[in-house]
Amino acid sequence: MTPLIGANELLLLAGHELFTLIDARSGIDARERYAAGHLKGALHVHLEDDLSDICEDLSQGGRHPLPSPKRFGVLLGQLGISPESRVVVYDDAGGSSAAARFWWMLRASGHSQVQVLNGGMQAAITAGFPVSALPFKPNTAPNYPVTEWKLPVRDMQQTAKAATDIRFLVVDVREEDRYLGFIEPIDNIAGHIPGAVNLPYTWNLDENRFFLDAVTLRKMFTEFFDGRPADQVIVHCGSGVTACHTLLAIDYAGLEIPPIYTGSWSEWSRNGMPIGTSV
Repeated sequence: MTPLIGANELLLLAGHELFTLIDARSGIDARERYAAGHLKGALHVHLEDDLSDICEDLSQGGRHPLPSPKRFGVLLGQLGISPESRVVVYDDAGGSSAAARFWWMLRASGHSQVQVLNGGMQAAITAGFPVSALPFKPNTAPNYPVTEWKLPVRDMQQTAKAATDIRFLVVDVREEDRYLGFIEPIDNIAGHIPGAVNLPYTWNLDENRFFLDAVTLRKMFTEFFDGRPADQVIVHCGSGVTACHTLLAIDYAGLEIPPIYTGSWSEWSRNGMPIGTSV
């Protein structure tokens, strides 16, 4: 199963048994937008409340640290997701707001039958998928048996060590102006991890916010990684969310999923770590 699904294929899944549709649109008004209208039958997951375990001190894990695997397993049960479920998740930002994060977390739980809707909510609406403002209540399932993250995760110290080792590649997927330190709209300090290279997640998408084809993505990543195996690449972003977009694109390209540094810039920049800029 590829990590992406098209809107026309999604139409064929609607109403099937053991199919779960997830609305992962994020932002301060995410719940209100879900209540105003969502793809019919979709359940909403909230980035901050459901997909993160945010500490008061953001230097400990950054803005969106992962919840424990056990807690995520409880959420999956509440959503009615079992190991047999087929899951499709969407957002309205080309997969970058939280859809890819939910995809990564499910894959890291050992669940392979999960896909992100290519083109997001708008693509489904254009294809004729019905929209509803009615809340949808799932048939709950037992807690999903998640005991550990089965995809690789790196911490700040491991990332710092890799950034100074030419054998490794630390990839920053934020927009170029944030990487260069020209702007920083969210975190307190602008710049990047010294030694990290910039590969903006937006390069995974075309002008209509659909993913590039797998062949094009494979060529881009293969050239960028320059022969390094997946375990010598670390991907990060601002807070561990859009990094998952690039991990999804790497998987779609047919390459092994590399480790993620989930604390990302939001943790790094709050710990007195060295700062690189081009200002």
